[in-house]
Amino acid sequence: MLQLKTWQVTAGSAVLGLVLATGAVTAAGPWDSGQRKAERALAAAHERPGGTHHAGNPGRRPAAPAPAPSAAAVLPALAAPGAVPGGQGLAARLDPLVRDPALGSLRTAAVYDTATGTRLYGERPDRAMTPASTTKIATAVAALSALGPDHRIPTRVVLPPPTPEAAPVGRDVQRVVLVGGGDPTLGEAGLRVLAERTARAVSERGATRVAVTFDTSLYTGPVLHPIGRNPNIAPVVPLMTDEARLDRSEHGPAERSSDPAGDTARAFAALLNQRGIRTVSAPVPGTAPKGSVAVATTHSRPVSALVERMLTNSDNDLAEALARQTALAAHLPASFDGASQAMTARLKQLGLPVAGARFADGSGLNRADRLSADLLTRLLALAADPDHPELRPVLTGLPVAGFSGTLADRYAPDTAGTGLVRAKTGTLTGVDTLAGTVVDADGRLLTFAFLSSGTLSPVARPALDRLASALTTCGCTRAP
Repeated sequence: MLQLKTWQVTAGSAVLGLVLATGAVTAAGPWDSGQRKAERALAAAHERPGGTHHAGNPGRRPAAPAPAPSAAAVLPALAAPGAVPGGQGLAARLDPLVRDPALGSLRTAAVYDTATGTRLYGERPDRAMTPASTTKIATAVAALSALGPDHRIPTRVVLPPPTPEAAPVGRDVQRVVLVGGGDPTLGEAGLRVLAERTARAVSERGATRVAVTFDTSLYTGPVLHPIGRNPNIAPVVPLMTDEARLDRSEHGPAERSSDPAGDTARAFAALLNQRGIRTVSAPVPGTAPKGSVAVATTHSRPVSALVERMLTNSDNDLAEALARQTALAAHLPASFDGASQAMTARLKQLGLPVAGARFADGSGLNRADRLSADLLTRLLALAADPDHPELRPVLTGLPVAGFSGTLADRYAPDTAGTGLVRAKTGTLTGVDTLAGTVVDADGRLLTFAFLSSGTLSPVARPALDRLASALTTCGCTRAP
């Protein structure tokens, strides 16, 4: 069981709970993406301009969101000696909120103290329920643990060896294969890099024309998610551009291409044409022969940044890609089934309570997913453990209440949890969940998970937010 010393949780509380108020964003870790941008913007808004080279009136602070009401109470509480939340005080605060009819016909809850490694509160915490997008917390932990935060996903262009099966279709024609590596964030800039390097390599070989093949053999199994065609997720293939979005959006529901790999290959071919390398025909699907030589490679951002983006925006395409990368790291098929096996095995290896858990996908869109509140709190506590710095993006990627990601429009400015609750949301029809971290009024870092079913989201979401906010204002202590 996780055991952290008092100084560790105090430091963690200061970094994770107060960074918005103090502006100490850059000290929190090496990953600089996702919701960090919102924190930096807020920290900058609190800096006093002055001198002749600053815009606006010298000495006046620009307008910015007010700090959360509970922020002042947290600052002195960081030095509270040995107070341990829990007991009747915490139950008295949470029980009425957990029983709110707005949370539907079935609800589970767990609150975990990262300092002592103990569960402080539980309402059927071991019962596995449909977690919706809080599944992405498990996906993030599994991917970071299996791949490491610095891993980048490649997309390659290879030239087949001069064998009879790969014979050119003309004397000046070179076959090239665009090989998908599973990066759903590949964009036009990356394709341009691939095209430029490929054109150079082809020209060096004396060819002026190419026959383009695209290879999607990295993934196996169904291409469509079990929910079918849906604006929340593209076909799950290892080669696509900008998550197959057709409206140039960066997150949220969008119309998706029905042929992401083909579209990407055709865009690549067009870029080759612009560079004087003509295609002899439309790109066709195929597999890169053994012995092919890579002539161009581009990489995704590090997995740490991909995890943050996935959690902040609840990005389903990234979730499924990271789940498959986890399967590949375990030498399992990059499919829904292979990812499920790999994620379960990885979390079990980390000592997490996976009994009853089921990962039917990596995104949480599948209603067959099952996670317990206890597992979710333990996943988050592990990410806060100083012995697992590779998991820190799980925490830095969580949306911040009232400020970023899927919590940007939740929590009113005068709500206690604004700026202090960091949590992953989860929503399916009839299912609403919330799991994340808070710093309580005694300055202790807590992880929590609340899952409910039989709900109506317009009333369930505020009820979940009230639960998380209650933790930020509650010392609810007992003697150690």
